[in-house]
Amino acid sequence: MTSKYLRGRKIEPPAVEPNISAADLIDNHFLAYNAGRLREAARLFTDKYLNDNVTIGVTLTGALTPAGLGMSCLIPMIEAGFIDWIVSTGANLYHDTHFGLGLSLHAGSHLIDDVMLRQDGVVRIYDILFGYKVLLKTDAFFRRIFDEPEFQRTMGTAEFHYLCGKYVREREARLGLKRRSLLSVAHEYGVPVYTSSPGDSSIGMNIAERKLNGSKLVIDSSIDVNETAAIVLDAKRSGGKSAVCIFGGGSPKNFIMQTEPQIQEVLGIKEKGHDYFLQVTDARPDTGGLSGATPSEAVSWGKVDPARLPDTVVCYCDASIAMPLLAAYSLTRHAPRRHKRLYDQRSMMLEALQREYLSAKNRKR
Repeated sequence: MTSKYLRGRKIEPPAVEPNISAADLIDNHFLAYNAGRLREAARLFTDKYLNDNVTIGVTLTGALTPAGLGMSCLIPMIEAGFIDWIVSTGANLYHDTHFGLGLSLHAGSHLIDDVMLRQDGVVRIYDILFGYKVLLKTDAFFRRIFDEPEFQRTMGTAEFHYLCGKYVREREARLGLKRRSLLSVAHEYGVPVYTSSPGDSSIGMNIAERKLNGSKLVIDSSIDVNETAAIVLDAKRSGGKSAVCIFGGGSPKNFIMQTEPQIQEVLGIKEKGHDYFLQVTDARPDTGGLSGATPSEAVSWGKVDPARLPDTVVCYCDASIAMPLLAAYSLTRHAPRRHKRLYDQRSMMLEALQREYLSAKNRKR
């Protein structure tokens, strides 16, 4: 009798042919090691994440938008309804804005002398090069819009980025640009964009500068904590599932994952954890760092439903490799989904969260 361990797919791939599609390459040739994990990730995302009743949160860590991944991958996925909400570093959103302002970044080399680059007014992100004036022009854009009356109050980062996206979109229109800025497209499709550490980027630095000039703009992170928890609870209470797709790790990973402990541990609402977990990372789990923390470890915190562990994948790969392949696979293998426009539903979801919280609190008395 054949062992149960030998029931997996027989490794006997066809020869790679000219003009093969990325989706066919993944299905037929990514059979083992981290290629195998990437195939599992692509299939998990396409076969389960993209069901209509699944709410998909995506996190962005590392310099992804400067490499053009916003334009090439994230924007097409938003347009197809494959991304419902985002948690990003502020740096990704700041550098994303360069493109929406018509500013240019260039492919270069990581072997250039950085002292010479500084003398020549050039900034380097590994092998991406751009002029120092790109930073100054982007700073000036943000400072100008932060002086607008609608920014003179306290708000969470979803509302803040929605307003920023509106102004980036207006600038794109004046410049005759299309599909350049992640913030602009997120604004168009009602995809809420959160930043877990709003002071940790050039956007936050410019907010601080305007504060010294009398601005009333205040970012309240408590709004974000409750809104993101409300998004996850709404996904579950509406009869659906919550899925997280994590590129990198760091603070955005923790922020999207802490929604379940916020619901269960802090608010006292009965819940079980996220249903689907997919992470692309190059971090090891044995160092105890957040970015290498596995979905099974997350179960111990209540972040992942223990019954859903088979629906989790960790792919140890550079996100700049995995993201285009995942985008190509899902856009090839799945039809577009209905846009959930979660930004427009924030108040309703937050009210539902508060009702459940107060009900759970009263039961404990």
